[in-house]
Amino acid sequence: MENYSKALRLRIYISSTDKLKHSLLFETIVYQAKRYGLAGATVYKGIMGYGASSVIHSYKFWEITEKLPVTVEVVDKEENIRNFYDKIKPFLEDMRYGCMVTAEPIEVWLYKEGTKRD
Repeated sequence: MENYSKALRLRIYISSTDKLKHSLLFETIVYQAKRYGLAGATVYKGIMGYGASSVIHSYKFWEITEKLPVTVEVVDKEENIRNFYDKIKPFLEDMRYGCMVTAEPIEVWLYKEGTKRD
């Protein structure tokens, strides 16, 4: 990624408990983004939300299961994001439960690599 460049932000709205085979879906998406060399990916955990099912899920400290809304956000050049989405789309379409995927153009003002910690 270059500074002051055009990019695309992909957002995938899923649940924290969604799985792909035996792995958490949000983890699989981030590892795949890294594998495909995308600029960056972040997972955000919500404290409350609902989707197409209209079932509200919220965080309560006394609950044993933690089924919460999760957003996976991936940023890179438009072509790279579109190619990545084409790779993961079959997994999302085959999910038992619902999800939503959005994309929006953004401007990258600063993309600076840091040094790795020892």
